[in-house]
Parts: sequence; C-alpha cells; structure tokens
Amino acid sequence: MGQKMASTRFDHHKLSGRILLALGLGLAFGLVLNTTVADQAWVQTWLLGGLFNVVGQAFVGFLSMLIVPIVFVSLVVGVASLSDPKSLGRISGMAIGLYMVTTGIAVTLALSAAVIFQPGIGANPGEAVARDIAAAPSFTQVLIDFVPRNPVQVMAEGIMLPLIIFSVLLGLSVAFAGESGKRIASLFDDFNVVIMRLVGIVMTLAPYGVFALVANMGATTGWGAFVGVLKYVALVFVVLMIQALSIYPIFLRTLTGLNPLIYFRKMRDVLTFAFSTASSGATIPVTLRAVQERIGVSNKVSSFTIPLGATINMDGTAIMQGLATGFIAQYYGIDLSISQYLMVVIMVIVASIGAAGVPGVGLVLLAGVLTQVGLPVEGIALILGVDRILDMTRTAVNVCGDGVVTTIIARFENEFDESIFNDPDAGSQAMPARA
Repeated sequence: MGQKMASTRFDHHKLSGRILLALGLGLAFGLVLNTTVADQAWVQTWLLGGLFNVVGQAFVGFLSMLIVPIVFVSLVVGVASLSDPKSLGRISGMAIGLYMVTTGIAVTLALSAAVIFQPGIGANPGEAVARDIAAAPSFTQVLIDFVPRNPVQVMAEGIMLPLIIFSVLLGLSVAFAGESGKRIASLFDDFNVVIMRLVGIVMTLAPYGVFALVANMGATTGWGAFVGVLKYVALVFVVLMIQALSIYPIFLRTLTGLNPLIYFRKMRDVLTFAFSTASSGATIPVTLRAVQERIGVSNKVSSFTIPLGATINMDGTAIMQGLATGFIAQYYGIDLSISQYLMVVIMVIVASIGAAGVPGVGLVLLAGVLTQVGLPVEGIALILGVDRILDMTRTAVNVCGDGVVTTIIARFENEFDESIFNDPDAGSQAMPARA
C-alpha cells in the first residue's frame, strides 16, 4: 500500500496556479457580462442561474460534504493520540486566548480607522432596503447549546461547537480505553488517511468551482452600490489588509521566529478558497490539509484549533463590525462616547463565540452591537449592497488567522515540523502510507 500511495502524485504547485488563474478569469468574465449582456434573459437563465450557479454551488457542496467527517475523524485521532491528555487543556486555552486577542486587535483597529477617517460623513448610499435580521441567542442559551444532546443530529446539521465537544470526549475515551481504545484508534487512523485522500480529489475540482463562483459574483454584483459607500469599502479593505499583512506576520515572527512570507506562500490556495466560497466552514478541509502537509503542524493540534477557529475566530468580521458601527453612527449624525466604543470592543470579542453557527453571523452581531450602543438597526441596510464582496475578503482574513494561531500553538507544543515548513515542495504529493 505504501508503494501505491507514493506513486500517486498531487501537484500542489500546478493546482495553486490554476486556482489563481481561475479566480482572475472568472472575475474578468463576470465583469464583462455585468457591463454588457447581464440583463439578457438567456444569460440569466443559462449562465448565471444555470451553468455558473450549478458548478459553483456543486463545488461548495463538495467542500461542505467534507466538513463533518474531517472535523470528527481528525479531532478524534488528534485527541486519542495525545500522550498527555492534559495538554488538550493547554491547547484549548492558548487557542481561545489567541483568537480573542487577535479579535480585540482587529475591532480596535477598525474603530480607530472609523474615528480618524469618518467614512459616514457625507455618505449617500441611496435608498436603503429593509431586511430582517435574526436575533442572536442569549449567552446562557449558547452555553446550553454547547452540549451535544444528539450527536447524529449535530453532524447532520453541521453545528460545529457541539460536534467539537463530542469529538473531544470520544477521543479522550479512546485514549483511556486501553487495548479496545487502541483498536478503535487504529480504525480512525485509517479513516483519516482515506478522508485526506478524498480532500485531494475534491481539490482537483477547485479551478472550475472558483471560476463559476467568482464569475457569478462579478456578473450580479450591483457595482453602483459601491459609489455611495466607497470610503467605507476602501477602509474595510485597508484595515483587513493591515490585520492580515501586518498583525498576523508580527505575531508569527515574534512568537515562532518563522518567516511569514513562506507561510503566506503555502497558504495562498487556502485563502483563494476562502475568498471564493466566503465560508470559513467550507474551507476547513482545505485549511487542515494545508497546515498539516504544507506548514508542518501535527494533526494533534490542527484537528482542534482549525475547526475551533472556523467557529469562533472572527477577526475579519470584527473589522466589519467596528467600521460599520462608526459608519452608521456618522451617517445618522450620532456621536458615540468612549464608553460606547469600549462596549463595541467587548461585545464583538465575547459575541464572536456566542453567535457561532448563526446564519448571517456578521449581520447578527452587528444588529446586537447597534442595539447595545443605541444606533438604529435599520442602518444595516446601508451596507448590504457591498457586504457580499466584503464578506469574501473578511473570510479570507479569518482563515489566515486560524492558520497563524494554529502554527503558533504547534510551535509552543513541539508539534511542529520546521523541515516541512521550509520545504517548498512539501505537500506536493499524496500523504505517505503509515507504517
């Protein structure tokens, strides 16, 4: 079996190039359609609502298909293989702490930019469109919902936090079950190899899915919506880039001594996936594969921190929260006090865990923040026209942060292989067979 697996190559470099090419071509093709024949019936029916929609959503469906099995199996394998189960407490504590710190920095940067540049002064986004925003659950309900009453239902609905808790408990049970646990662990080890191979198969479809998704977005986005909120959009992009290209590299370099340029080069296809799908959850399989095979993080750490980060790490969303709050306050001519700005920071950090798993989580959190500081929730409608493209960008930032925090923790826990990190060809072929 080892020889058979070694002979099956996965050309990472070619695939990354194809994904980036598909992203560029899809965006260009979509923009051409947008400015020429996007309103034609045949384009709406056969391209946007037909071919592009089917291919793009099918690709997202394949990624979503992998989320539950890869999180469940990888987490059980990782926890069961811990020589010291107490280290799980250190890993979880470090992960939650680092995620909250980076989120706090993100929202502070955003609020500072909103105060300094005042994007809402003189803005004229046009006619606002009302939209119902679901209420976020109470904090006590969030704590109650952590308990996985029905693991099968949790898996079927893809609810991450209860799934993580069930997987951790099962992994600990396997670790403490003696010989019976070793047999079960061996089964999960084999299952994990098969799942990672399935991830590789799905990744070969990525260029087609990325092209369809981005082309559809470019053809259907109302570019006129950008005119009234151009300053807000530009500020969000700038702060997102500061978080991704300055804050994360500083953390990575300071806490691990690793080269951030190598990290970004090895994560580029993951960031492309995240941007194209606008879903941290859908990107979990690709992120796990990259941090393990390209970055050098062990499954013991990544199987816990990556799913957890996709659930609670919302740095990109926090940036949107801070800037949107400032924009809406300035648009309505409402001055916020220092205490109100501090309230926004605290709410975004805490609610990033509390609102996990809620559809439209960014808008849900923003509605709660606006209510807390006395701003009209209707102000959300002012930024809805541009939220899609911003959602794609902030998702890529979220995923980038997940990988950085995971790498830092792996380094501290001695679960990091620096030779893999420094090898430009690492991960360019299938996983080797286990002994």
